Amino acid sequence: MFKILLIRPGVTEYDQQGRIQGTLDIPLCEDGHRQVATMVEELRAQPITAIFTSPSQAAEQTAEALGEALDVKVKSLDALQNLNHGLWQGMLVNDVKTKQPRVYRQWQEQPETVCPPHGETIVDAEERLQAAVAKLTKKFRAEGLVAVVLPEPAASVLRHVLRHDELGDLWKSRNGAPGWEIIEFAPETVGSK
Repeated sequence: MFKILLIRPGVTEYDQQGRIQGTLDIPLCEDGHRQVATMVEELRAQPITAIFTSPSQAAEQTAEALGEALDVKVKSLDALQNLNHGLWQGMLVNDVKTKQPRVYRQWQEQPETVCPPHGETIVDAEERLQAAVAKLTKKFRAEGLVAVVLPEPAASVLRHVLRHDELGDLWKSRNGAPGWEIIEFAPETVGSK
């Protein structure tokens, strides 16, 4: 079995405002920095051997704080980029709900069937994240705990890829606080449903 420590970064001003970040490069806000400091203390006892991060400011800032505290090198991977929400990026979630109620409801109930205008589908993101995890499992085999810092909704998509559970409402899953969980899985099951 392989273990990934899945970490959500601290909050940004966009999180606090209820905006869709997607691939926009937004830094941690003051509250986000405080949350990360608390999370770093929680994770000090974990046997983390490597830290990989999404190439976004909030995720990189979170990963760097953890790496510095644990003296573990951090590597940013393009394949861990957040889901591209296209023209929805920067919009308030409530604006999408008001202006496109049918699409909003479909995104909540069956997000894999929706592609934001000029954005990326969940299926495309799943394939990208599966490929990244496959590389990590080959490289690290059973060498400790590999941390992956991913913003929402990419974190929920990766959780879905590893556990094969339901995606649910991806905009509600990101509501604020950072968090972490250890996911144990058999590498050969990644991508099989």
